[in-house]
Amino acid sequence: GISIYALGKSQLKKIRAAMASGIFQLTLACLVIADVVYRLMVGSKPQSILIMGIGAIALVANICCLWLISQHRQGEIHLRASWIFSRNDVIANLGVILAGLLVNLFSSRFPDLIIGIAITLLVFLGGLEIIRDAYRERVKLRRGMQL
Repeated sequence: GISIYALGKSQLKKIRAAMASGIFQLTLACLVIADVVYRLMVGSKPQSILIMGIGAIALVANICCLWLISQHRQGEIHLRASWIFSRNDVIANLGVILAGLLVNLFSSRFPDLIIGIAITLLVFLGGLEIIRDAYRERVKLRRGMQL
């Protein structure tokens, strides 16, 4: 939605949209790790069938998004950010499905927690990648304005 907002807008607004996407990813990573830590301390009983079902539905939706945005992954900054976001979502969905399988196979909550930590790292690194890319674009834009 953030990238769609930026379509047809100025380069600065596209950079800001990408930066907002990166910040959103970092926030999401913090929320996921907080949830993992909470479930580790309090306990949890993940429902493997539910995990796999929701993961599969989300995977289909995110693959469609990734396919739609893939031709723009080297394009403007806000579209590159969207591609990184969607790519990470697809990987995370695969991780969720794997977690559901492993929870079912081992009758343990720990695969869900371990994969939750891995997804947190993926999302956090994706957010940093988007923010770095947006920052570079912002520097280029400022240099261009000074010429």
